[in-house]
Amino acid sequence: MSLPPVFRSNQVILLFILSVVVLYFGKPFFVPLTIAGILAMLFLPFCQWLERKNLSRGLSAFTAVFSFLLLIAGIFMLLGWQISGLAEDMADIQEQGGELISKVKTTISDKLGIPQAQQDAMMKEQQSSGGGKAGALVAGIMSGIMGLLVDTILVLVYMFLFLLLRLHLKKFVLKLVDTGHKKTAEKVMTESAKAAGKYLSGLGLMIVMLWVLYGIGFSIVGVKNGLFFAILCGLLEIVPFVGNITGTGITLIMALAQGGGTNMVIGVLITYGVVQFLQTYVLEPLVVGAQVKLNPLFSILAIVAGELIWGVPGMVVAIPVMGIGEIIFDHVNDLQPFGFLIGEDKK
Repeated sequence: MSLPPVFRSNQVILLFILSVVVLYFGKPFFVPLTIAGILAMLFLPFCQWLERKNLSRGLSAFTAVFSFLLLIAGIFMLLGWQISGLAEDMADIQEQGGELISKVKTTISDKLGIPQAQQDAMMKEQQSSGGGKAGALVAGIMSGIMGLLVDTILVLVYMFLFLLLRLHLKKFVLKLVDTGHKKTAEKVMTESAKAAGKYLSGLGLMIVMLWVLYGIGFSIVGVKNGLFFAILCGLLEIVPFVGNITGTGITLIMALAQGGGTNMVIGVLITYGVVQFLQTYVLEPLVVGAQVKLNPLFSILAIVAGELIWGVPGMVVAIPVMGIGEIIFDHVNDLQPFGFLIGEDKK
């Protein structure tokens, strides 16, 4: 006897809650695994193309991972080149920053009645009280760097193994499914890989376009080393919603530290507004497309939930993971109502 729909829904909700608990406490294990899986989906077409050129599966997987490393190295080299130019102007930036801080202190003194001497004493007291935490801070930074290095190595190893063993993993999934649903399961895996890969490749192309748009805008406004801040704003787009605001905020602070006045601040804000308009109504529909068919409400909820469970990595992978979930829901009869709930509103 089949269970009533309400009981099936309760089972799904209970499974969801248990999954969240497992993902939260298993973050060190699941984050590198998930990132590697999504990257493997991105490089799967490239790997398959290499195999059609008579390269072995192992060599194709290695070439895909090595290409990814070259891409990351190229981005870091570009950033390093721009940072070297920024370092040349650091003395001027520090001087302008000192003048800006002095103006802020004067404003506080005039508006709030707190003398500059008292402000300096408060800052020294704050610095001295935090002095004992310097060692712990350095230790925390070193621990974070080591953790990031280990996670990076794990991601590369997992990515290689996913590409190398993909047919073995696919056969395993098909063995879990009864004969009548094998074609559906195979279709779900194929569509999920295509959707995640196309979403990430479209996102990468959009980031390059954002570099160009922000670079042109910041150069017109007169921000020094505008290309560096354009690259920064584009890269931070990897973190949805929050990244572009953070990048623009950093650009505003540096524009003020460079001695930029009200006109430059307004120019940066106008650049941000124009680029966001183009991104929302032109770039995302044309470049990224509707590969991940989520409605706006659950896109935001996925990002918020991802941050609560896994922090920044959770925000990065939230959209493609939720998109894969929507594809799975649409092809499982008992889960189709949930696929309808999080999917696009088809009028």
